[in-house]
Formats: sequence, structure tokens, C-alpha cells
Amino acid sequence: MGNGVLIETSARHVHVTEADLKVLFGENATLTFKKALSQPGQFACEERVTLVGPKKQIANVSILGPVRSATQVEVSATDARTLGVDIAIRESGDLKGTPGCKIVGPCGEIDLVEGVIVAKRHIHMTPEDAVELNLTDKQIVSVKVVNEYRSIVFGDVVVRVRSDFSKAMHIDTDESNAGFIAPGTIGEIIK
Repeated sequence: MGNGVLIETSARHVHVTEADLKVLFGENATLTFKKALSQPGQFACEERVTLVGPKKQIANVSILGPVRSATQVEVSATDARTLGVDIAIRESGDLKGTPGCKIVGPCGEIDLVEGVIVAKRHIHMTPEDAVELNLTDKQIVSVKVVNEYRSIVFGDVVVRVRSDFSKAMHIDTDESNAGFIAPGTIGEIIK
């Protein structure tokens, strides 16, 4: 693939802690595997929640597994506006000072004080991929997509290097729609 990278659209979703999972789905709740995602060990779950903001709510939002050390809500900028929360573009896990929302499950609800983010566009890759592409962890690159409808260059793409990653770029639904990104789309990494 050279300096090409598969681009995947990451729809709105929630990551939960074990404790929050039990509040939302009951004391004996576990995440129910629905389908594997491209990143090793990550999966979509059968469990769904409703996000409630000051303005509106968004129902039927997927939970991704496995459980995490902090509950995090990832939405698009459009979703943030719909909910009525500030747009905080952050890398996953960088939650300090971000807005919160209410998360409602069938057995309970959580008032998340902070943790609602619009994920900064990023490329997952292994250390071997990084060496091959002459890239480093946290490096900022651009990714060019040429198609017959809406060619686009995504700037400010953060490179994330870890041995348990699989090479793929993740963007949200707003970004995907802006570039007419279809499944299987390959972008060109530009340094």
C-alpha cells in the first residue's frame, strides 16, 4: 500500500467503565459481542444507550468494547450541536475539561461530568508501519483522497503508533460525508 492508508468512518459511540456498564445495564451486565472492529481486540456491542444533552437527545448509540478505565462519548461536531454541548476536538482519552452529558441505559443513567469528544482524526499504525513510512508517534500529517465526487485533503491528522494497532485512519461521519468516503477508500499520507 506504500504511503496509502485505509480510511474508516467511526460513527458515534460510547466506551464505558465496568462500573458504569453495571449502572446502565444491571449488576450482572457484560458487553455482548456483535462484531469485530478493525483494531485488534476492539468490538461493537449489542448494548445501546441514549445520549441526553441540554438541547436534544440521540437514541440507539452503540457501545464499543472492551470496557475502559474512563467512560467516553465520541460524536461528530453535528451530534455535539444536536445535543447542545460544546465541541471538544480531542484524542481518545484526553477528556479533562470536555463537556459531559447524560447517558441513559435500560437499568439506569449516568450524569457524565466530562468525556464528550469529537475525536481528532487519526491514523493507527504499528511501530513497523511507522518505520516503513518514516513516521513517528504523535506526528501530524495530511491525508489526500481523490475521487470523482469530492476529492479532499484532511489536515491535522495525528499518527498514533502502538504494537496492538492495525493500520487505518479514523474519521467521523461529518468528515466522511465531506469527502464522500466510501468503504474501502484509500488515502495518501502526505508529510
